[in-house]
Amino acid sequence: MKLLWDSVGERLYETGVKNGVLYPQNNAGLYPLGVAWNGLTAVTESPSGAEPNPIYADDIKYLNLISAEEFGATIEAYTYPDEFAACDGSGALAVGVKVGQQKRTAFGLCYRTALGNDVDAADYAYKLHLIYGAMAAPSEKAFATINDSPEAITFSWEVSTTPVAVTGFKPTASIEIDSSKVDPAKLAALEDILYGTAGADAYLPLPDEVAAIFAEAAPSAVALSSIVPADAATNVAVNANIVLTFNNKIAREAIVVTDELGGIVAGAKTWDVDGKVLTFNPTSEFTASTVYIVTITGVVDIYNQSLAAEVKNFETAV
Repeated sequence: MKLLWDSVGERLYETGVKNGVLYPQNNAGLYPLGVAWNGLTAVTESPSGAEPNPIYADDIKYLNLISAEEFGATIEAYTYPDEFAACDGSGALAVGVKVGQQKRTAFGLCYRTALGNDVDAADYAYKLHLIYGAMAAPSEKAFATINDSPEAITFSWEVSTTPVAVTGFKPTASIEIDSSKVDPAKLAALEDILYGTAGADAYLPLPDEVAAIFAEAAPSAVALSSIVPADAATNVAVNANIVLTFNNKIAREAIVVTDELGGIVAGAKTWDVDGKVLTFNPTSEFTASTVYIVTITGVVDIYNQSLAAEVKNFETAV
């Protein structure tokens, strides 16, 4: 299919930050209780590392060793939850009395950014950002007298992270969920966990629990449901298209149409919106009174299930 640029509805951008939630980490490495972070103004994600370290041998570059990638961030806010005091190195001498330079508690963070496009603006979709194993470094706090141009104090923290385990992947300190691409019901279930409900406190699920929420089991083994023209059909119109229908959404294929002498038939392939129906439209009409062969191979569905190769044929009308 020919590439297109800047199609209507595909001019995407990301903006804003809101719905911040703080999750202090407990001694078991879990994030059992979330609290709303009011006044959150910015989160600047700052990954680092993943740099090439070349190794030379035989007077040439032998290979590149890539350094470990680290996730860092800067959090800015006008205020912060009381629960963040321990994360910022403060302890309570008494109610309302804090002492600084104490042990800092690790925490998790969730916030939401808007995903916009040229049709719906910032209402198109959104992304949820989950951060794990975060530690806040001491930050500068600039206090100034109120004058004729008063400004609210902005707090800022540099954050480093320690990755957590993810089954089947390298450990990570960040997860991003795109609402335009995931099942709305599963996203709602995750948000009930992140934000809490009338009957349950908010908490930050670990990556494996997030993966379990969005896991999509294959409904059945991938199969070819139908093909038109049917296998061994005769008297097929020379201007016919070939239409193959599968039971699952297909991720990739290598289907080939040839004539009885093995010559490849040129044509365009198009999928329906569900990714289950493939239409092959030949560039030129088929030749009359000719047998054509459809070799169905390389078919893999979105669940990474492969279809065993099949061969179908049909004969055109005189």
